[in-house]
Amino acid sequence: MPDPVLLQHQHTAQIEPTAPFSFDATMHKPDHFPSADNLWQPGIRWQTMLWQNTPVGLRYENEGTANEPCVSLSVWSEHALTPAFIASLVAEVRFRCNFDLDLTAFDARFGSDPHLGPIIHKWWGMRPANFGALYEYLIIAIVLQNATVRRSVSMMQALFEQYGTLLAYDGKELYCFWPPEVVDRATEEELRALKVGYRAKSIKRVTGAFIRKEIDEFKLRACSWEEQRQTLLRLYGVGPASVGYILGDVFHRLDEMVSISPWEQRIYSKLFFDQEPENPVPVDTLLCFFNDRFTPYRMLAVHYVWEDLFWKRRHESMPWLEKLIRL
Repeated sequence: MPDPVLLQHQHTAQIEPTAPFSFDATMHKPDHFPSADNLWQPGIRWQTMLWQNTPVGLRYENEGTANEPCVSLSVWSEHALTPAFIASLVAEVRFRCNFDLDLTAFDARFGSDPHLGPIIHKWWGMRPANFGALYEYLIIAIVLQNATVRRSVSMMQALFEQYGTLLAYDGKELYCFWPPEVVDRATEEELRALKVGYRAKSIKRVTGAFIRKEIDEFKLRACSWEEQRQTLLRLYGVGPASVGYILGDVFHRLDEMVSISPWEQRIYSKLFFDQEPENPVPVDTLLCFFNDRFTPYRMLAVHYVWEDLFWKRRHESMPWLEKLIRL
């Protein structure tokens, strides 16, 4: 392991998300596989971030309540940061973490739903969130393809150790993502040596699209839903399921639901129809069910049910789910 870069300068900002806001249910997603760029404990999330080509260490800390939310954001850096840098970083964090989402209409629409209502009240104020850049999300999506969770964790760790930057701050050591230029200089053979298999080609081509400015996250945010979808689908090795996750998590499209992966199909069959995963409900039936019941919040509604399942997994034995996760 390389010597970490010591981050000695600290800045703090206060962020007030819209109410209601559930800190832990928003800032920690137990369905995400463990990754070397973050840590979580109740009330605190540590997360590295590459912002304007500067690696920083973040600590989000809950200092409010669901109805009067307040998040203390501490930023560690190797060198002193300008007020303009901090302001731009805070604005980006607000967007990525969905801090300004208004849940009023969603809560009113589904708060009394017999299935969804109790989950909404349990996780009052939860929202989808994304803690990294679009490029980073795409890399994670690629390593998740056709692999067990255990294999994906191993591949991601190998990539961090080869291309990432180890940061030390607030008593933690966490890796920070690399800029696309770093992987662009690597060969496909070098990537394959990290045991990522055929995904090496996808990683190289997706990285190249960012280097050539064929895709720009910030410009894409201003595009229509369909423009975002088509731009993402043009990326090599990125399929409809990955695009669906990105549209929901990265671009906050709360009604996104046009594709269901086989893995999701099995879990949705159990959650919504009590059908055994080995004999799943047809995808078309699931899509019709979500369309009829949860439009115009299909992604958000399913997110609540999905996250509730993985929070339960922390405390309950679910053999049927463990077979599908294989961590």
